[in-house]
Amino acid sequence: MRVLHTSDWHLGRSFHRESLLEGQAAYVDHLVETVRSERVDVVVVSGDVYDRALPPVDAVALFDSALRRIVGAGAQVVMISGNHDSARRLGVGASLLGRAGVHLRTDPALSWEPVVIEDTAFYGIPYLEPEFVRGPWELAERSHTAALSHAMERVRASAVRHSHSVVLAHAFVSGGQGSDSERDISVGGVAHVPLSAFDGVSYVALGHLHGRQQLSPSVRYSGSPLAYSFSEVNQVKGSWLVTLGGDVDFVPAPVPRPIGVLRGTLDELLTSVLYDDFSGHWLQVILTDPVRPKAAMDRLRARFPHTLALSFEPSGAPAGAPIAPLAGRPEAEVALDFVREVRGEAASCDEEELLRRAIEASRLKEALA
Repeated sequence: MRVLHTSDWHLGRSFHRESLLEGQAAYVDHLVETVRSERVDVVVVSGDVYDRALPPVDAVALFDSALRRIVGAGAQVVMISGNHDSARRLGVGASLLGRAGVHLRTDPALSWEPVVIEDTAFYGIPYLEPEFVRGPWELAERSHTAALSHAMERVRASAVRHSHSVVLAHAFVSGGQGSDSERDISVGGVAHVPLSAFDGVSYVALGHLHGRQQLSPSVRYSGSPLAYSFSEVNQVKGSWLVTLGGDVDFVPAPVPRPIGVLRGTLDELLTSVLYDDFSGHWLQVILTDPVRPKAAMDRLRARFPHTLALSFEPSGAPAGAPIAPLAGRPEAEVALDFVREVRGEAASCDEEELLRRAIEASRLKEALA
C-alpha cells in the first residue's frame, strides 16, 4: 500500500493580495502525475482543504477538478476537515462520494469508523473544536488533548483488527514548529497535543503546521504545498510518499514563484550584484537606512517588481519595543496589543481572559457555520 500524505492545501488563499490559484493548480497537476508515476494507492489530505469556510468559486472548481483527476489517475482519496474549513459544507455528499473513491471525514462521531482499503484502515479525525465535542463525548476537560486522546482510544480499539492503520488528524502536536501562516487554535492558552496521544497505529498523517516535519518515524506533518508566509522562506514544500511497512520518502512540489527576504540599505539592495537572482521572487524587504528613504517601494520595484512587503529597521535607532506585524499573529495577541496602544497600559488578567473567551466563542461559531 502506497500512501501520499498531503495537507493544508488552503485553496483560495492569497499571498499578500497576490492570487495563488495558478500555483495551487500546478500543485494539483503535480499530485496527479505523482499518483501515476509512483503508483499511489491512496492520497490523504489532512485538513484545511480550503482557506476559509466560504471559499471562492474558483477554489471550489479547482477542488472538484483535483478529486476527479486523482481518482481518474488510479488513487482513492481520504480527506478530513481542518480548522479553516466548514466541516458541514465540506462534508456534503460524503456517503455518495465514498462510493466513487473519495472518503470525507468531517463529522467527529465518525473519527473511529475506518475507511478500509485493501488491508489498511484509514481513520479520519477532523479538526476537533474542544467545546463542540466535550459534551457529546463526556470529556473531563475542555482541551485538544482530551478530545484527541478520546478519539485515539477508540481508534486503537478498532485498529487491532487490521493489518495496517493510518490516522489523519489536524492539530498542533508537541515538538512541531509553527510558522506565521497558521491560525491560532489554542484553548485557554494551550494548543499542543502530546505525541504519545498517537501511539499504537502504523502511520499518523498530520495537518495544520505548514512546514514538513518528522516528529517520529511514524508521525509526520507534510506541510502546505506552497509558502503562505515569508516565515516559510527556507522550507521545502511537498508531500510524504509512505510505503506502509516500508520506506517513507519526500516528494518535492513545484515552486511557481520563489519567495525571499532581503535586508540592507536601499542603496545596497538597488546596486549590489548579490541580489541579481531575486528579480523574479516575491520579496519581503527590510530596509536598514538610518533615515527612511523617500519612495522606497517604487524604487525597489524598479529592480524587484514582485516586492510585496516593506518594513524599516533603521540602524543606530534607539532600542524600543517594535510593533509586530499583524499577519499570522494569534488574534488574542493583536487585541491585547491594541488595548495597550490605545490605553497606555496592559490589559488586566480578567480582561485578558475575557478577550480570549470571546475569540474562542467566535471560532466555535465559525466551526458550526
